[in-house]
Amino acid sequence: MSKLTITGQKRLSGATEVQGAKNSALPILAATVLTRGESVLYHCPDLTDVEASLQILRWLGCKAQREGSTVLVQCDGISRHDIPDGLMRKNRGSLTFLGAVLAAVGKVRLSLPGGCEIGLRPIDLHLKALRRLGAVIKERRGWLDCRAPHGLKGAAVTLPFPSVGATEDIMLAACTASGTTTVTNAAREPEIRDLADYLNRCGAKISGAGSSELVIDGVQALHGAEHAVIPDRIVAATLVTCAAMTGSDITLKGVVHSHLRAVLPVFEDAGCRFEAAGNELRVFSPQRLHSMKIVRTMPYPGFPTDAQAPLLAAATVADGTTVFMENIFENRFRHAAELARMGADIKTEGKFAVVEGVPRLYGASVEAVDLRGAAALLSAGLCAEGVTELDGVRYLERGYERFEQVLSALGADVKKI
Repeated sequence: MSKLTITGQKRLSGATEVQGAKNSALPILAATVLTRGESVLYHCPDLTDVEASLQILRWLGCKAQREGSTVLVQCDGISRHDIPDGLMRKNRGSLTFLGAVLAAVGKVRLSLPGGCEIGLRPIDLHLKALRRLGAVIKERRGWLDCRAPHGLKGAAVTLPFPSVGATEDIMLAACTASGTTTVTNAAREPEIRDLADYLNRCGAKISGAGSSELVIDGVQALHGAEHAVIPDRIVAATLVTCAAMTGSDITLKGVVHSHLRAVLPVFEDAGCRFEAAGNELRVFSPQRLHSMKIVRTMPYPGFPTDAQAPLLAAATVADGTTVFMENIFENRFRHAAELARMGADIKTEGKFAVVEGVPRLYGASVEAVDLRGAAALLSAGLCAEGVTELDGVRYLERGYERFEQVLSALGADVKKI
């Protein structure tokens, strides 16, 4: 098991390229099973979650290989429709194979997916939507057996909550279904738009991606295509946090500014300044952050739940009180107890966390139990006095590509052992 040692209170400087988005790469990789011919995916992050999806593709009979940041996939007819429990448990994003494999071969058998334990993430929205499209689904002892005995057919689907995963599964299942599928209250995240862009390059007919109303006209077949995965907005937000907590000025390259519209104003409230030019974003941080008053997580375009943990870490050293209201997942303050070991003053109850800023944090041995919590603890270690030892690096590596190297190149003292 790997650990990180972080010697804190080092100012960061310089520029870094933001990696490709994990939450785009995973559904796009699942989508390749619908295609014939080769797909070339540029800017595909090298993460354990992404590798798990590549392993699923190979299990299904596809050819999948990585060349640097480029992934090449060829799925000219998959040879099986089942996905083993061991592969499904590696990441939550594997659930997008449900709609993709069902559409590709008319049946799929898989177990419930794994991932971080950040709270209840029911799949009933996925199943209800697929049933609307003509799927027959049996649930037995943690396994899903799905078939489309009469083929998938377009339908009107209204989601009670704009679920990203359910929206992706519907898109994948409906692309080659007969007729037209409409999705009301669809998720609007940039990653949804990115998936639609890839599918449209493959010959799909999807309109409205990025809005709450999606229209998918089914086509007979899809072909491979070239596509560049969008930058990861959560990694960008985490890098901003690292700069903010260390009073640093850094430049992020390869960002899409519109994807950060809900995040940057919160950091501006904390005293940070930003200069945007082209696809670059320069971050200027104050000597000490101000409190951010109230932060509410919401579906996109609201403040993203995935950025809550790093921002909460920043609030621990801000001047004043910040209140966090977590509206997406009910178990997303598990990093608070570990931050308290470093001297943070945090009180949590239900979906609320009240953070009283302290003058400084102190290095300690801490353990991450989920992906974004790991990023929060690493950010805290960067500004803490002394040495922080972070266990649970496997969680960080699910979403951050060689992050210790990225931070070290900016001047941090982070070592993987």
